[in-house]
Amino acid sequence: METTDQSATLTNRRSFMLRGAAAGAGAYGLGRLLADPSSASAHRKGLSKGDVAILQFLAAAEILETDLWQQYNELGGIQDSEVPGGSGNSAYTAALAVLDEDMAQYIHDNTDDENSHATFLNAYLEAHGADPINLDQFRTLPSSTATGAQDIGRLTNLMQLTVDTSFWTRYRSDSQNPDLGDTLPQAIPDLATGEHPAIPRSDADLTPSDHLQAIANTAGFHFAFIEQGGTSLYAGLAQKARSPEVLRILLSIGGTEIMHFQTWQDKAGNAPPLTDPTTGLTFPDLNADGELTQTNLIMPEPTVFLDRKFPIVSIIRPTESNDPAQDAVEALTADGLFIGQSADFFAGAKALAQAADAAGHRD
Repeated sequence: METTDQSATLTNRRSFMLRGAAAGAGAYGLGRLLADPSSASAHRKGLSKGDVAILQFLAAAEILETDLWQQYNELGGIQDSEVPGGSGNSAYTAALAVLDEDMAQYIHDNTDDENSHATFLNAYLEAHGADPINLDQFRTLPSSTATGAQDIGRLTNLMQLTVDTSFWTRYRSDSQNPDLGDTLPQAIPDLATGEHPAIPRSDADLTPSDHLQAIANTAGFHFAFIEQGGTSLYAGLAQKARSPEVLRILLSIGGTEIMHFQTWQDKAGNAPPLTDPTTGLTFPDLNADGELTQTNLIMPEPTVFLDRKFPIVSIIRPTESNDPAQDAVEALTADGLFIGQSADFFAGAKALAQAADAAGHRD
């Protein structure tokens, strides 16, 4: 018989899962709820309960990523049959182009990638008799009202972000690594406090020009924040996988997150130094303070790994965590991405993360 806590955890996890599949991320879930997210059928087809839990958490994460990237694409990307929705916002698109003239295409392609990840993971789960993930009931957050955005419910909030930019200094340090307990400084200290929009909230945000540019700069650093998190998340969960094929999936999808991060940190380095005349948010000259913030140092600087007695080596960092999925949920929550979400959403996300982190310990 289940304890009260176990029953609550299972109920929370079920709220993210529905039987059946449909095309497109976020459209899953035709049919009945299953009693157990890791069904006997999945075991017969070669997946452990832990591997199913890992894939379910990652499917949820990719649906959330698709939702946020869709919002960026509606206003600053390319709208086409691959990434439908929205009609574009020329002023915001121009501000993003200050970081790179190809930003619209990159935003489009990142959105398309995340959608493909979510769709694949849910299809793979179903093919192995396990529940896909459905978050449609949580699409309750408001959209931007700026020209170009769809007026639909969202899973994520891009209008009140607190962006951790310590990833910038972490990848440029040759002597520090959070895996060994080190804490790296913020590249953009102002972004780590307060709540900042990364998309125009309304057409009122389109002026003055430095205010809109600050919003575009915020987006540029947020792009990299999101993708470096995925880079470490896939690396952390890969260490818990049992099935060689599931490991292959994690390494293959995780590699694209690395490519995304490399692209976005390069583009973020082009964000012009400025102070937002409306909010006071300041973007400093990152080339004024030495190598720890130098903008063209986009290759991972060799640093300490496993033990300080070893020579420094170029690596993804961090990759050691007992609870990488729960760490990811905490980081995205601290980012402000879920401001306005329901208690049921947070309970479900926590339950999925706990199940993923328990992989390898119980099966």
